[in-house]
Order: sequence, then C-alpha cells, then structure tokens
Amino acid sequence: MPSGEDDLIGRYFKPIATDPGALGLADDAAVLKGGGDDLVITTDAIVEGVHFLSGDPPETVARKALRVNLSDLAAKGATPAGFVMSLALRNADEDWLASFARGLFDDATAFHCPLLGGDTVATPGPLTISVTAFGRMPPGETILRSRAKPGDRIVVSGTIGDASLGLAILTGKIIVGDVDIRESLLDRYRVPQPRISLSGAVRSYARAAMDVSDGLAGDLAKLCAASRVSAVIDAASVPLSDAARALMEQGQTCLESVVSGGDDYEILSTIAEDRLGAFAGAARSAGVAVTLIGTIVAGNAAPKWLDAEGQEIALGRLSYSHF
Repeated sequence: MPSGEDDLIGRYFKPIATDPGALGLADDAAVLKGGGDDLVITTDAIVEGVHFLSGDPPETVARKALRVNLSDLAAKGATPAGFVMSLALRNADEDWLASFARGLFDDATAFHCPLLGGDTVATPGPLTISVTAFGRMPPGETILRSRAKPGDRIVVSGTIGDASLGLAILTGKIIVGDVDIRESLLDRYRVPQPRISLSGAVRSYARAAMDVSDGLAGDLAKLCAASRVSAVIDAASVPLSDAARALMEQGQTCLESVVSGGDDYEILSTIAEDRLGAFAGAARSAGVAVTLIGTIVAGNAAPKWLDAEGQEIALGRLSYSHF
C-alpha cells in the first residue's frame, strides 16, 4: 500500500514529470542525458514570510519557486532541461496542493522544464520550497559574472524595483489607491518573469551576466567584484515601469529603494561596445526590452551612480540581505 507521501506525489506531481529521465517519479533518482552539452545547475529556495506571504495564491507560489531558478539559467545563456523540488509542508492541504501543482504544471510546460524528482516532507516551521534547476549549454559557452572588461556597456532587461514595491504594498508600507498600479506591482512580486527568451542573446553577445535578484545596485557590485572592475551608472537611465515612476513622483519611494529592492529577476549584462547593436537587435527579436544604463571601468572602487548633472549619488543601501 502506498504511503501518504507516495499518494501525494502520484496525484499532484507525477503529471509534471514528463521527461523519461524522471522515471515516473517511481525511483530515488532521475537520469538526465548530457547529450554532449555542458549542464548548468542552479538552486534557490523560497520561504514563507520571506519570499512569499502566507496569503499568496498557491499558483503564484509555485510559479515563483520555479521562475527564480529559471532566471539564473537565463543569465547563464542556458536552455532549461528540468528541475527537482523539495517541498516542506506544515500539512497536506488538498486544495492548496491542487492549486500549487496546477501553477507548477503550467510553468513547467510553458518553459519546457519538466519535474525530474524531489522530496516531500512535513515541517513545523514555515512552508519552504527548494528547487534545483538544470540547463543545457554548448560546451564552454556558459556566461559568467566574472568576465566583464573595462569599456563594456552595462545593459539591464525589463524594469527595476517593481517587485519590492509590490511587497511594500502587501506589507502596508506603501498605500496605493490606484487599482491598476497596485495590481501590476503585486503581480511583479508574486510572479517574476524569467527572461528565458533572452538567453540566446546573452549567450551570443554578453561578456558577463547575472540575474538581478537582491537589488540592481548590490548585484552590479557583485558582478564588478567578481570581474575585478568598477562601473559608472547613469541613474536616470535605470528603466522604471509607469507604476514605479508614479510612486516616485508621489514621494512614496525613491531611487535608493528601487535599485536596492530584491526580486526583480531581470538580467544584468555587460556587452562589448561593438556588439551592443547586435545584442539589442536580438533582444528585440526575443520580445524583451533592454536598456543601456552605464559602462564598466577599470579599478576596484564601488560602482558610481551619477545623477542627471553628473553628480555622484550616495546609496546607503545596495541590496536586500537575508542576514
């Protein structure tokens, strides 16, 4: 007779395990064929009360758990191959699980990233979902954060700061009466948009790249430190959504909050000057907006953020930190 855990896995997660290497989730491991490619591996966990709130819809929790990992694959220029998941539950709420599995199935299908295996356990603590995702790359072509060079132009996808503003709304730190602004920011917090469609352009044209998960300012500093370079950023060029810009104009947020807030899951790339046009064209073809925000420079100083008059902006906070 199957255990309760086996029954839960069979009903909710076996339908997502569509790759033959998952072995129908009937074994203790999966078999992922290499096919001559490099395998890119990334892992991220999301925790109730930290990365999502207890009242968030289960579908969005599932999507976020997978998408934050897909964002890392995109920044490496990788194509998704599959994922494993560990799910720590306080209780086996059937309605919650059905909704969670539906959101996970939809995204696993949409991003061609099937479930390969995992584990389901009980916990007295907060609900926790840990995903390890696998991607494929042509041998030796993985884009690292450690290869930026002076003269490279700095480009970021999408818009910055929306997710952190969404969280601020959910936690009551910002009060927003406009329903459209509120909903657009909440959606950016709950359901990141991993730039998988941009991964080919990153692989072909970027010198260095990483995803923006802990805040643009802090993640740029990490990329520069890894590459042993510095940067100069035109703060006015940082791409903002209409919703974020409206809140800035109302005095509800500021530049520092926008560029240091987490959960953007955009891609930060450095591109050689002579490849910038080709990268922008490839991004347009992929349907992803990209914006030039600065330049990599020699040195080991912290990146400089300049205002419209060329004066340096002092940022007291660079990124979200768990500790």
